[in-house]
Amino acid sequence: MADDTLDIVIVGAGLSGINAAHRIQSTLPDRRFAIFEGRGRIGGTWDFWKYPGARTDSAMVLFGFPWYPWRARNNMAAAHAIRDYLEEAAAAEGIDKKIRFRHRIVEARWSSGEQKWTLQVDVTVENGAVRREVVKTWWLFGAGGYYSYDKPLDAVIPGIERFGGEVVHPQFWDEKTVYAGKRIVVIGSGATAVTLLPALAKTAEHVTMLQRSPSYVFSVPGKVASPFWGKFLPQSWSESLNWWTKMFLDSFFVWFLYAFPNFGKMIVRGAMRKELPKGFDLDKHFNPRYNPFEQRLCFCPDGDFFKALRRPNVEIVTDTIKTVTETGISLNSGQNIEADMIITATGLYLVLLSGMAMFVDGVQINDSLGQRYAWHGTMLEGVPNSGIITGYTAGTWTPGADLRVRQLIKVIRQMEKKGATSATPYVDDAERAKFPRAPLMALSSTYVVNAADRLPLNANTGPWRAGKTWLTDGWHLLFGSVTAGMRYTIGKGKDD
Repeated sequence: MADDTLDIVIVGAGLSGINAAHRIQSTLPDRRFAIFEGRGRIGGTWDFWKYPGARTDSAMVLFGFPWYPWRARNNMAAAHAIRDYLEEAAAAEGIDKKIRFRHRIVEARWSSGEQKWTLQVDVTVENGAVRREVVKTWWLFGAGGYYSYDKPLDAVIPGIERFGGEVVHPQFWDEKTVYAGKRIVVIGSGATAVTLLPALAKTAEHVTMLQRSPSYVFSVPGKVASPFWGKFLPQSWSESLNWWTKMFLDSFFVWFLYAFPNFGKMIVRGAMRKELPKGFDLDKHFNPRYNPFEQRLCFCPDGDFFKALRRPNVEIVTDTIKTVTETGISLNSGQNIEADMIITATGLYLVLLSGMAMFVDGVQINDSLGQRYAWHGTMLEGVPNSGIITGYTAGTWTPGADLRVRQLIKVIRQMEKKGATSATPYVDDAERAKFPRAPLMALSSTYVVNAADRLPLNANTGPWRAGKTWLTDGWHLLFGSVTAGMRYTIGKGKDD
């Protein structure tokens, strides 16, 4: 539909986008919206990842939607199951009819004169040809996640070009890839590596997880029992109570590890010690230099990662790479690892705005993201009628993403109340000079640190804070001001 006009465009038909659509049609029923999805299917990350064992590392009760409960008993779910769940949820709410597949926004331009965004959209048709459409929208919700589907993190691995076997990045895993019977080295220690290891170990000849630095891995039950109150309460009440109970426990767990990092480290390491084989060198392989949640805490269902380490065909090596050879990897300790396949699970290339070029009155903002503060973790300083919907990196993603979209809706309702045509976060120069320059994503992981110039800033004060827990963010949503740090335009060029 060329030269279209909408009230709200949501970018991305993944978990955050589907949830945003539900919130909009539930609370802003008169607003015309659509989801623009560059791929051909619902699911986002959960349709994209194809590597063996791909799954969530959060409890599905919270990772799913409170308005469409996850009813299976598995605590964590495989990628394909999450994708199927998203399709069911979207169909149940009629959201699937609001999705425009193979619509990739390549450029978004805000005009203060029009008080609208003009989107340049590349639409891929059945024969693979691409046509350009122009769409105007009042608001733009970015729900496309925070990493590039097209570009992985560039990791420097000396001599990798000499390797005579197969080099695979999990991000581009081909489902036809054969790994059974092979000697495999997985480079990395994050969530992807922790997920890959148990799946590969089932059929590979040998699997080595090669890590430069250790991570925390925490085992959780693979199945969840039905809550006892389900016997006495209606299903909807029981599911709601279950969600709230899990949410408070999850929030408390995150808060506790942040508030008491040394004690939290002791608890997590103690749990790992119980899961590992007797005599395993915990201090060498599972003694991170950072506290829990300074980098992502990895979870595994029923200790499958630790069980894999008990297999005779699995080992973990903590060392640095001297060079890759034709037949394997030579380490700085002098050890050599023979391999037929190297899997580079070395991290993601972080990028916001789904890769689109974004302009405000002719000025491109992509290169200045690292200089702009984020209003309540979702709207960018100086960028009108636009929000970035992301979830938590500590704790479960979905509750954070839900609070972000509800914050945006709160702003829109304030605009309706005022009769405003735009809302733009702003910071006075004097106030800005006092702000710290903390990163929006407070992780010390290499892939996050390397992306500092591509991520907004967090001042940790007032509306310029990015909350770490659902409880604090929920408090600010309910009781925080939508006028502090916000400039509303009423009529033509009149700010309030």
